[in-house]
Amino acid sequence: MGNRLSAIATRTGDDGSTGLGDNSRVSKTSARIVAIGEVDELNSHIGLLLCETLPDDVAQLLQSVQHQLFNLGGELAMPGYHLLKDDGLLALDQALAHYNAHLPRLKEFILPAGSRPAAQAHVCRTVARRAERAVVAVVQSAGETLLPGPQQYLNRLSDLLFVLSRHLNLNHGSGEVYWQSERLKTQQDNSE
Repeated sequence: MGNRLSAIATRTGDDGSTGLGDNSRVSKTSARIVAIGEVDELNSHIGLLLCETLPDDVAQLLQSVQHQLFNLGGELAMPGYHLLKDDGLLALDQALAHYNAHLPRLKEFILPAGSRPAAQAHVCRTVARRAERAVVAVVQSAGETLLPGPQQYLNRLSDLLFVLSRHLNLNHGSGEVYWQSERLKTQQDNSE
């Protein structure tokens, strides 16, 4: 990696541009910079989730995810570099299979609620989806190239965060909170 930051207030971004890892400068509103910001926000929300009391295995998994997200951000910041390794995606797939295997089948939609850790996992899930959309925008931007890893990682991570929110509610919280649709309420009232 290039030079480490020693001065944070460089004033070089005062004109609305920022530097990428290849020393090029782009607008702070470019699709690539927006995606970097979304991934950074996701990583920050996961850091907030890690402040909650979590089972050790979930905390270790999320700490690993934070490192992978830093790699993903680096890949976005350094066009042409490949920092996100296949084992990161494989780890997500394995975690998804592990945590999903112990969950009951969903029969209704659930609300992003329940215990505080589960609700924060839902916040992380929604930010992961936004980050994924931002990465897709980079891929679809003219003149931009990006390997498929970041998009795949964020897609899988948002799925995992949904599964973890359910796991946290069912095994370490007060249970899931189901959406009460008018249609279901009418069906229940009619069956009574």
